[in-house]
Amino acid sequence: MAEEPREEPQNPFKGTPLEGLFGQMGAGQFDLGQMMSQMQAMFEPHEGAVNYRLAADVARHAVAAQGEDPTPHGGQAGAVSDASRLAQMWLDKVTELPTGVTSATAWSRAEWVEHTMPTWQVMVEPVAQHVVASMEDAMPPEMKAMAGPLLGMLTQAGGAMFGQQVGSAIGALATEVLSSTEVGLPLGPEHTAAVLPHNLAAFADDLEASRSDVLLYVMLREEAHHRLYAHAPWLRGAVLGAIEDFARGIRIDVGSIEEQMRTIDPANPEAMQEALAGGLFEPTTTPEQERAKERLELLLALVEGWVDEVVARATVDVMPAAPALAEAMRRRRATGGPAEETFASLVGLELRPRRLRDAANLWSALRDRRGPEARDAVWSHPDLLPTTADLDDPLGFVEGQAERLDDADFDAALRDLLSSDEGDDSASGER
Repeated sequence: MAEEPREEPQNPFKGTPLEGLFGQMGAGQFDLGQMMSQMQAMFEPHEGAVNYRLAADVARHAVAAQGEDPTPHGGQAGAVSDASRLAQMWLDKVTELPTGVTSATAWSRAEWVEHTMPTWQVMVEPVAQHVVASMEDAMPPEMKAMAGPLLGMLTQAGGAMFGQQVGSAIGALATEVLSSTEVGLPLGPEHTAAVLPHNLAAFADDLEASRSDVLLYVMLREEAHHRLYAHAPWLRGAVLGAIEDFARGIRIDVGSIEEQMRTIDPANPEAMQEALAGGLFEPTTTPEQERAKERLELLLALVEGWVDEVVARATVDVMPAAPALAEAMRRRRATGGPAEETFASLVGLELRPRRLRDAANLWSALRDRRGPEARDAVWSHPDLLPTTADLDDPLGFVEGQAERLDDADFDAALRDLLSSDEGDDSASGER
């Protein structure tokens, strides 16, 4: 009689930074050296609220676990450079904003992780800092006194847990992202347009589209993003500021945690695991966070809408595949693509691009009514940007812009007239 296969025990640490460590023990693959290495990483001193060195290592391992990650070869690098030059030529015809790109490059997934990690650090750090601060503030004084020096160790372990989460999310995103600007802001070095040929090829194959068409279309979007951020240097700070404001509103509801803990049987590990998976320690959303989220969603919608509009104008009559690719990109965003999932896991923001089409329609209407110069001039100052209400009434915004511009033209003409009269009077007095 054949012996029934032995059922493998469930790993109680699944989904946590300790999953790999204790999973080895349960699977009979225990390695003391690896265990000590992972424990050392958990309590490794680091600056800030997140262990970013651990995050980078986890991200690279996540990329490696997804299969091959070939370094772009010379032919791919040349194709990227050619696509960049053509994209710049086409964009020059539809916008007066100068190119913000000085170099175009092809990245592997691992290179994308390396080059974008500094920007992720800027975005994630405020959130992590405020979560840690909120948890410490929520701890009763007597508990802090009892914890004593253990608080420092817990902080280090918390930084490692954040690092694990950050690394896992960035590693997952690296397997799907197409360029350095897909999340709505340049993640890589300034003035560098970068695409990932390996991911682009997979995306093109899924669409049954030409790889050269997909490369050119993605490069057009990449170049357009860089032009906008170079023209409006305040924009990057505004996006990051909205994320920091969201983080500043984080509050830990200790009462809710205590209430839920009373209902959990400490002898039942599955009940505790279900509570953790259900967000037992997740911060509650505050009104401050909702306002910051709305501001961030509006900014990203306006950015993406402007890019959609400009690229559509640049490709009309010269790129037959552009409309289908534009619709594929909209579907990619509307279904909650990799960028949104990463924002949700790293920053706590679920960014549904609900208003991208509305924003694109607004920019298109403004260009039809006042020309591309007026469309692009709105980005010269944050106070000129459309509001959420303007997205509901794009034609009203366009008419308002026309009135403001007409008033400005009138005022300028009046100043010229007055200065001319003063000059005539001065000349008369001299005679």
